[in-house]
Amino acid sequence: MTRKCKKDGKQTLVACTISHITLYGVPSIGKKYLLGRVETRLKELLLQKAEENGWEIENMEVMPDHVHIFVKTTPSDSPALVAAQLKGFTSHQLREEFPHLRSRLPTLWTRSYYTESVGHISEEKIKK
Repeated sequence: MTRKCKKDGKQTLVACTISHITLYGVPSIGKKYLLGRVETRLKELLLQKAEENGWEIENMEVMPDHVHIFVKTTPSDSPALVAAQLKGFTSHQLREEFPHLRSRLPTLWTRSYYTESVGHISEEKIKK
């Protein structure tokens, strides 16, 4: 799929990959913790990390215990790399800023994630 992707602040025509990635939170606590101020801050951090890496988050939905993200990357950025970067950065920052996450959770995210390539789907459908 060829689209305009931002890389290093410029818009150039390159091959892009749009992936749907789901990050799973720790289920063992039985509580929903991605709510309110934590949810708002998580969205800010995800957008910040994506921008740092030259990725574009097309759509994101934060659920109480997991996150769905449609992210546009270059083919050289594997879904495993994207998930690891987003999970590692957000876990570190959120647990530092919200002490209750540190005291109640052994970790913010599980090691698991789900990813699929979007393929030939229109950007309008992704944004819905």
